[in-house]
Amino acid sequence: MSGSRERLYARPLDLKRGRIDMGHGAGGRAMAQLVEELFVAAFDNESLRRMDDQAAFAVPGGRMVLATDSHVVTPLFFPGGDIGSLSVHGTINDVAMAGARPLHLAASFILEEGLPLAELARIVASMARAAREAGVAIVTGDTKVVERGKGDGVFITTTGVGLVPPGVEISGERAHPGDAILVSGALGEHGVAIMSLRENLEFETAIRSDSAALHDLVAAMLAAVPGIHVLRDPTRGGLATTLNEIARQARVGMRIVERSIPVKPEVAAACELLGLDPLYVANEGKLVAFCAPADAPRLLAAMRAHPLGRDAAWIGEVVEDHQRFVQMETSFGGARVVDWLAGEQLPRIC
Repeated sequence: MSGSRERLYARPLDLKRGRIDMGHGAGGRAMAQLVEELFVAAFDNESLRRMDDQAAFAVPGGRMVLATDSHVVTPLFFPGGDIGSLSVHGTINDVAMAGARPLHLAASFILEEGLPLAELARIVASMARAAREAGVAIVTGDTKVVERGKGDGVFITTTGVGLVPPGVEISGERAHPGDAILVSGALGEHGVAIMSLRENLEFETAIRSDSAALHDLVAAMLAAVPGIHVLRDPTRGGLATTLNEIARQARVGMRIVERSIPVKPEVAAACELLGLDPLYVANEGKLVAFCAPADAPRLLAAMRAHPLGRDAAWIGEVVEDHQRFVQMETSFGGARVVDWLAGEQLPRIC
């Protein structure tokens, strides 16, 4: 295979000084070289080595989960991650929120003409590392190139498949009045990390994205409480939007307590400076869980025993409410409605 590759390509890719050009998306020699020398080399596994247009794999019996997500974050690199690791974590987490064990990923790249190959190589290496650490293979994909000025560097779409263990039934529809509402940790770190970089803000304590794959945390939670009702990762629109989505889906209301919601002081300070509400700021390594109140102490303990849930908190409960309002008891003892996000608070965040 290496011999045929040497005959096909006169020179290896120049990953230090080279740039994406339209030939890398034209379906010819340049595109084949980009795929083989960058993507296949980084994501190396048996399915990719076959160089087919699809991946075939055996799965055990049971219910399958399929999730897809597109990533358009700017800047491409930020404290705590980059668009590459984010694209892996984001789709793994969507699969995990069904209680599923992620099995495989597919990745599709829209590359802009002029993108430095060094940046692309850094992104691909980050994706490969995130997938390896999560124990998930990137088994198939696609690459397209658009003209300069039409792609903002790189867009990545990832699709994931996973397997739901027998007896697990998790859905937003299963939120019931009386359910406890738990979060796995402090909110707003991802969105604030990106906004701080965009605005060139500096703080005494570095704010880093919380981007992480949550399937191991979910597995630990299900081992402790197999009957979890709802799991959701509060990404775009943050916790507030996620709770409103679930309230609408399950036709219930919610009451949360502001002083119980974990927000790091530096994130709270940055949000105040930027005019943001932490409840609406995106997260990429946190989840919200709903369970029967009797199960909540056991679930909370399991979350806090895991590195990704050590700051987990019990923040409220589900209530009967035909208007499906999410209401919050404020730190001053009052109450306010936590409504849907109006417009776009943080564009190009994930």
